[in-house]
Amino acid sequence: MSENKFERGTNLSIFVSDRKEDIGALVFALLIALGIVLIIGR
Repeated sequence: MSENKFERGTNLSIFVSDRKEDIGALVFALLIALGIVLIIGR
């Protein structure tokens, strides 16, 4: 059972590690949230 059951799809990632990808996604989501707050907050 040394085979992986699932392909993680990391070949499509532009990041080297999963941790960097997660942090990048969090930063991107934060920027989107701030943009929405600033636009609706007018």
